[in-house]
Amino acid sequence: MTPPPIMSRYHCEIEMNNGIGATYRRLPLNATALHWHRQQFGYDLAVNEQVRRRLQCNAAYIDRIELETLLTGHEGCVNCLEFTTDGLWLASGSDDYKVMIWDPFRRRRVFTLNTKHLGNMFSVKFLPKHNNNIVATCAADKFIYVYDINHPNETLYSCNCHSMRAKRLATAPDSPYIFWSAGEDGCILQLDMRESHQCRTEERANGVRLISLWSQVESTTEAKCLAINPRRTEYLAVGANDAYARIYDRRKLPTSQDTTDATGAVTYYAPGHIVKNNTPIIVHDPRAITYLTFNENGTELLVNMGSEHIYRYDLNNAGPPVFYSPPPAPPVASQEASTDTVPQDHQSSETGGKGESHKSHWLPSSIEMHKKQGNEFLQNGKLMAAIDAYSCALAKYPQGEVLYLNRATALMRRGWFGDIYAALRDCHDALRLDPCYVKAHFRLARALLELHRPQDADECLQALIQRFPSFANNHGVLMLNKDIKENRRQSNAKNDQGASKSAFEFLPQDEGVYRNRHFSNAEFALRSASKDYMQRYCGHCNITTDIKEANYLGSNGEFIVAGSDDGNFYIWEGDTGKICSAYRADSAIVNCVQPHPSICMLATSGIDQDIKIWSPCAPSPSERSNLIADITGFVEDNQQKMRTDPFDLNTPNAYCFNN
Repeated sequence: MTPPPIMSRYHCEIEMNNGIGATYRRLPLNATALHWHRQQFGYDLAVNEQVRRRLQCNAAYIDRIELETLLTGHEGCVNCLEFTTDGLWLASGSDDYKVMIWDPFRRRRVFTLNTKHLGNMFSVKFLPKHNNNIVATCAADKFIYVYDINHPNETLYSCNCHSMRAKRLATAPDSPYIFWSAGEDGCILQLDMRESHQCRTEERANGVRLISLWSQVESTTEAKCLAINPRRTEYLAVGANDAYARIYDRRKLPTSQDTTDATGAVTYYAPGHIVKNNTPIIVHDPRAITYLTFNENGTELLVNMGSEHIYRYDLNNAGPPVFYSPPPAPPVASQEASTDTVPQDHQSSETGGKGESHKSHWLPSSIEMHKKQGNEFLQNGKLMAAIDAYSCALAKYPQGEVLYLNRATALMRRGWFGDIYAALRDCHDALRLDPCYVKAHFRLARALLELHRPQDADECLQALIQRFPSFANNHGVLMLNKDIKENRRQSNAKNDQGASKSAFEFLPQDEGVYRNRHFSNAEFALRSASKDYMQRYCGHCNITTDIKEANYLGSNGEFIVAGSDDGNFYIWEGDTGKICSAYRADSAIVNCVQPHPSICMLATSGIDQDIKIWSPCAPSPSERSNLIADITGFVEDNQQKMRTDPFDLNTPNAYCFNN
């Protein structure tokens, strides 16, 4: 077989094993050659899987990602992208109501579908096991269509059961005919293209309506996105216009349309700093989940939250957030050996000098270098760099309690959304490793206070004094105790003021006209029991559109990719949360970032009317023309934008808010 045309004259060597022996091939660093190489050496399944992992997320490739080509032809914003399972074709849907099928390796358009849609297209999906021929679409006109690209003038299936915009479709790898849709009417539909039905009649709609968030949550709840677990297809994840990701077990959903109780069929996931503010009273929340997806093994869920960050959940081990849990009491003999000096300034750390620990927290020499680098960044006010340095060290040496403490210090100084809660988690980890770590105990009390939990903060501080009486008169302890008492006094005053309000504002649900101001008891209980995240990814901005994606890059989630309102897309290290690169990819907003299923290739789109294909085609890491040099500047601007009112007409990109 003749290899495809070479698009780059720059080569690297890759060792392959075809079952006979090791061979070396010189390859150009571009996606076309990588794909050809995978086809040539993919005979043995075990070898093929190893090669696939190496070709998709090898660090040498990630460091050379650059724009390979533009795919042009659309006449509107490109709102959705989808690779086929085999990665040969790419589908795109646009505001021009067209679906285009591309061969990204030959850089050409293969098919154009002039759909019947009369609104912006939000989702396009290939139905599995149809040889890449069957495509489903949904759009702002509330319609869902299924097409055979070989007969583009006919629809195989249509549905307009949604009463508001249809936002996202999902398929399951074992279901060639059944697929799912999410709409802003709060409904999740389960559609079987083998069965015809009449739309917009209540009886018929109930036949395809799987979930109604309006009934389960409240009447303004919109379903924004959904995903099917690829390994356990009975599990369906749903994102709505709130901060809670829901995973339903379709086997346990009520079959009778007379009941809306899905309590036993659903689990909620949300960051702890959001769960702590949970209230039965319905209040407006600007946060919304714009995209979610399972990892390849179906053991994790990745959630892109509007007006917030990206969160990664471990579905097998996630638990509820822990705010204060006293560390186990240490043996009396070990208390003195493990004590250290409480900082006079509540945001100092173990960086040497004033407040330096009496106990030496030993670290391996290579990890000590990361710590010193982080300390230097921290002292110079480079908080993002300090957090990255400590995170890299912890990824290599998770037993370093001092690393957790110093990262907590940097997080509390930075103060982005969720930083104080992340610092609290770090304090718990430090105390888990060393229950006698006085400074971590003190920092935990300070974090609890800043999270507006003065009672927990008081309990934590009193436990510190009880265990280590010699610190009772420490200046830092005395000042923190004073702050806690003042905070509790103010909280009590607010509670007294709230109690004097009209009782009608706080009537329970069954007390009459004000019941719609409250969630049901079942919904409130589900939110209160939400499970906490495993890792988070900060830096991008997601406030302007409600279709912004985040995806895994690598079969084991080695990297995370997402678009941003600043016109860039970002790549994070999966284990540390550190931004390893960002690229200019749109004149305004990047909404879609879709990794190729088996090689190091990305497709991006947004407000521009083109699709950009990215691959490791740069001659060297230093020769990437679209790479963002000053990532810190963009990231800090993004955090500032997320604190602004998204409805402010002066907000950049406000013209395309919510698409």
